[in-house]
Amino acid sequence: MKNKVNEIQISYKERVPAPFWQKINSSQDASEILFEHWNKNTIGVQESFKVLLLNNSNKVKGIYELSRGGITATMIDLRILFAVVLKTLSVAIILTHNHPSGKLEASKADIQLTNKIKNAAALFDIKVLDHLIIVPNGEYYSFADNSIL
Repeated sequence: MKNKVNEIQISYKERVPAPFWQKINSSQDASEILFEHWNKNTIGVQESFKVLLLNNSNKVKGIYELSRGGITATMIDLRILFAVVLKTLSVAIILTHNHPSGKLEASKADIQLTNKIKNAAALFDIKVLDHLIIVPNGEYYSFADNSIL
C-alpha cells in the first residue's frame, strides 16, 4: 500500500498590475488607504486587525484582514499573519487595527503584540514599518511617528 499525503498549494493572484500599486511614503498615506478600505458600518462597533502588505519599494500589494473580534479586542494568530506575508512574498508590512471607542492611544497589549510581531518578522527579514490605530472618524495613531515601534 502506498503512503498517501495531502498536496499543498500556495497561491497569490494580483488583480492590480504592479505598475499601478500605490506607494506608501508616510503614516498618513497608509492611514488614508486603510481607512478607505475599512467597513464604515463596523469600524465604530467591532475591532478588526489588518495588515498592509508591501513590496521592496513600499508599494501596496494588498490588504488582508487577519481577524475580527468584539467591541474591545480581537485575537491575532501570528502563524496566519506570517503565512499571508510569506505567501504574498511581501518584504514589509504595516499593521493596523481600529479602536471602536475612538481612543487614540496604544494599550500595553497593543505594544506587546507589536513587539512580538516585529521580533518574529526579523527572523524572515520582513520589516514592520508601522502599526496604526484607526478610529471611526478617520484619525489615526502611528507607533512609528510616536517612537514606540
